[in-house]
Amino acid sequence: MRRGGWRGSMLSGVLLISAAMYGQTSGADPVAAVPSASELAEYVGQYRMPAEPEVVNAILVQGDSLYIEGERMAALELKPESKDHFAAMGRTLQVEFTRDAAGKVTGLTTTASGPRSGEVSLVRFSTEAKKLNHFRNYVRTEAMVPVRDGAKLHVVVLRPEGSESSGEPLPFLMERTPYGVDGESSEAVNASKPELAASGYIFVFGDIRGRYGSEGKFVMNRPIVEHKTKNDVDETTDTRDTIDWLLKNVPNNNGRVGVYGISYPGFLAMMAGIDAHPAVKAISPQAPMTNIWIGDDFFHNGAFRETYGFDYVQQLEAQKTDVRVESSEDTYNFFLRNVNFAGAAKSAGMSDLPTAKAFLSQPSYTKFWRDMAVEPHLTKVEVPTLEVGGWWDQEDMWGPQAEYAALEPHDTNHEVFLVLGPWNHGGWVPTTRHLGAINFGAATGEVYRKTIEAPFFEKYLKGRPGFDLQDTASFRTGVNEWKRYSAWPPKEGFRAAKLYFAAEHGLSFDMPEGESKAEYVADPANPVPYRQRPIQSTYARGSKWRPWLVEDQRFVSGRKDLANFATGPLDHDVTVTGDVVADLFAATTGSDADWVVKLIDVYPDDAPNGMGGYQLMVADEILRGRYRKSFEKPEPVKPGEVTEYKWSLHGADHTFLKGHRIMVEVQSSWFPLYDRNPQTYVQNVMSAPASAYKAETISIYGSSKYPSHLEFEMPQQ
Repeated sequence: MRRGGWRGSMLSGVLLISAAMYGQTSGADPVAAVPSASELAEYVGQYRMPAEPEVVNAILVQGDSLYIEGERMAALELKPESKDHFAAMGRTLQVEFTRDAAGKVTGLTTTASGPRSGEVSLVRFSTEAKKLNHFRNYVRTEAMVPVRDGAKLHVVVLRPEGSESSGEPLPFLMERTPYGVDGESSEAVNASKPELAASGYIFVFGDIRGRYGSEGKFVMNRPIVEHKTKNDVDETTDTRDTIDWLLKNVPNNNGRVGVYGISYPGFLAMMAGIDAHPAVKAISPQAPMTNIWIGDDFFHNGAFRETYGFDYVQQLEAQKTDVRVESSEDTYNFFLRNVNFAGAAKSAGMSDLPTAKAFLSQPSYTKFWRDMAVEPHLTKVEVPTLEVGGWWDQEDMWGPQAEYAALEPHDTNHEVFLVLGPWNHGGWVPTTRHLGAINFGAATGEVYRKTIEAPFFEKYLKGRPGFDLQDTASFRTGVNEWKRYSAWPPKEGFRAAKLYFAAEHGLSFDMPEGESKAEYVADPANPVPYRQRPIQSTYARGSKWRPWLVEDQRFVSGRKDLANFATGPLDHDVTVTGDVVADLFAATTGSDADWVVKLIDVYPDDAPNGMGGYQLMVADEILRGRYRKSFEKPEPVKPGEVTEYKWSLHGADHTFLKGHRIMVEVQSSWFPLYDRNPQTYVQNVMSAPASAYKAETISIYGSSKYPSHLEFEMPQQ
């Protein structure tokens, strides 16, 4: 789930019982025999989830009562209702202990129903009475902060209890957001940032201009104002003015500020590093929106992200809060029925929303979109910067790598850092070793949080040792190992490599000999779905949006309207690292086409744990053919002419294990995440008439003359 709900939804998966914190009461008999205070000790110990062993809960006795707690969950009193059966939170949470044949307690199961209903079972692995959480009480206050144009911005301030007038002055850690801060509390900050909360910071959460409790007008990804006059405002000035107010009005601060955030708040964190306030000493843009036309939310290389733009713009611009779009209809059918985005927007009554109007009238990379781009402003390193991104980020994978690439050439003091892990959007927040069906062998987000994020802020805001990242930390999937590099893409110890499309739908590291061509018919009336149907609204209840990039691609790979190229089973491990670039030589009988290339790891049929034959996308991206030469000036494709299309599939660090196969899949639609290309050139695809959508024949070439291939780096042998 994206944006406003990322913290709550992810933490509900992190904390054992928060997945079952609400709902019905049990049928336990309250008058049945209950354990005495002396008998409570037999439940004491540590319990963990078999599938997520890093998720540990402790059962402790305090006084005459039994409690359950976790590293990121405050202690809850368990009240006995019968032998082995307890309840908490007004009987909305039920805890049932299990025993073996000898009567020894071996595990527990939590049960509840409601908004986050579910049943979770844990096994007991230790009888040690070990306290897991180190929660610190935070006192909550609110304020309206005046900024230079007279508007007032709403903030929530959380500071450690007792720190206002005594103890060491503390730095600020700030997150600004369009998603509302009313829910920020001592419990929330302890759960989301346990190490930092335990260390002690003055946490500040702010509603940005025009959202929730803040005054002024909201502008989506508000552009930076060049050559500002006194009263010009943008996110950089609102950040500076907020910091000025905090320094003067929040007592016992140490004059240092760190700023962090995921997604839109990641974009806002980067704003704190541009024309930075002198007090800003560290920022961490995580999955930041950076260029919403080239590679983030709304377009990828000119192809319009239709379902995402449709849902998200209504969520942010149709209201001051962010109620999500819900639909019972398969969105594949909805967008097909409405022909184009103009039809879909009209049906939803959203055509006059500001960003929707831009979609409809400015589908190319116009000044409107260029002005929003962040990376042209990153011409110097003003503050230490920790960029964070995930290999399978379904929303903003492009941003962290693009910002790092823009800043790194100016990094004379070695203060720009990059972390890339096996995550989807914000997937480093929960305690999990899984993403969908993929098991990475460890809770990688925990490693990042404890060894990189917390030490980063401790170093730059408190002057403490422990942060030792030289440049880039990358989790290499396949072998599931953290790697550290002196630059990204890594250079030392790597060599350039090319993987060529070959005859009979093969792949080879050698230049192909002879001629080969694969053909298919792409029909806009039957586009290739991007995930299994039915396809729910992006953030609707039950939506499978978040993990879709790791979905098994077998659900489409057998279709006739795409082309697959694959190696045989590998006789040794093959590692692909760095920026993966597709260089495609292709032709279409139409005058426009979309090109989707997916690099896929095909598991052997006998792979364990139900993974036999699984097809995992490792890198993937789309290019709209009309933008092959220029994003600003689209032009038709010449029918039947072999044309070179070259674009990045973004970064990867993945090992194809021995026995696996490497597959490259090429297709011409990815619907309805991306709108359909009519495949006949029209001036504006957003309003293309139904008559423009035509089936066309696609040809993919592989030869010495037309050597379609992927480019990347490989470790030197």
